[in-house]
Amino acid sequence: MQEILLINPNSSSATTAMMVKIANSEAPAGCRVTGVTAAGGPTMIVNEHELDAAATEVLKAWRSAGGRWDGVIVSAFGDPGIEWLRREASVPVVGIAEASMLVASEGRRRFGIATVTPELVSPIEGRAAALGLRDLYTGIRLTQGDPRALAADPQALEEALAQAVQRCIDEDGAQAVIIGGGPLGQAALALASRFDVPVIAPISAAMRLLCSRLAATRGA
Repeated sequence: MQEILLINPNSSSATTAMMVKIANSEAPAGCRVTGVTAAGGPTMIVNEHELDAAATEVLKAWRSAGGRWDGVIVSAFGDPGIEWLRREASVPVVGIAEASMLVASEGRRRFGIATVTPELVSPIEGRAAALGLRDLYTGIRLTQGDPRALAADPQALEEALAQAVQRCIDEDGAQAVIIGGGPLGQAALALASRFDVPVIAPISAAMRLLCSRLAATRGA
């Protein structure tokens, strides 16, 4: 059995359970995902200060979980602490922003992002640039209102994100759209069937990328 650790940098155990359920639904036979929740910080990361602070929480979560893991997913958009964790861990580590951007840009597709956090636009754009995908990135379209309040209302969240996805397509020419946020994972799955272009669910993308890297490691 291959054991995957999913680290939720948000301090919500309910969100962790949702993320783990999504990741396990993508897991191949012989692979199991276990979640760990950040001990500190907000229940949902909504600004750069919280994202920066989450990097330390990711390392703490990794260390507290022990060392029996075959791979790790950092499940917050922005991939906090991922480079630190890669230097410390001896197993493959993927982030949900990284994975979803790589999937969205396959075949040189132009991709946009629909999300709820206006104060995270800059670090999200920084991830696209760091991955060498700036020329394919069409920009971010945002929902209105308080991100945490919106995330607490699943139906309102899905509809607000649907409008943002449509704007990515109609106004920016996106050929694929990422739902930008770990806590938005369930809404991302629900939206996938509503559009003619691919709508990328970041947790699913991260799980698939990690499994491919684990397979490559076994074959090496």
